[in-house]
Amino acid sequence: MKKLAQELMAEQSLLVFGRGYNYATALEGALKVKEVALMHSEGMLAGEMKHGPLALVDENLPIVVIATRDACFSKQQSVIQQLHARRGRLIVMCSEGDATVVCPGDNCRAIEVPLVEDCLQPVVNIVPLQLLAYHLTVLRGFNVDQPRNLAKSVTTQ
Repeated sequence: MKKLAQELMAEQSLLVFGRGYNYATALEGALKVKEVALMHSEGMLAGEMKHGPLALVDENLPIVVIATRDACFSKQQSVIQQLHARRGRLIVMCSEGDATVVCPGDNCRAIEVPLVEDCLQPVVNIVPLQLLAYHLTVLRGFNVDQPRNLAKSVTTQ
């Protein structure tokens, strides 16, 4: 993840697509990147890709697609193919051994994670995204332990 963070360090934006249980993972991963690395990132429901985000896809915009083996796997493969057809710069999170199945070409990078039960997969999948946020933060020179402008408590009078 540190090597990937080095490649993404100068980027302005990052999209993270998830579906099913991993939609929340996409939201949380993007939130961590936004909060600590101070990089624009959006977690999105992969099924909504055609309603706006697809217009942003080109060879420069990094896009994380969570495509582990679960009930949504075949639909996520379709999303990957559509993004690849538009020369998307893909980073695909997949189950161990699926890198060649999910990465359609040279402009694709795979992050392999252990396969577990569908409902537990997000617990495993969030770890690489948290590490990515951590390494991006450090490489960008920000303090991981003190995110800028984040209120961790609510004060009232």
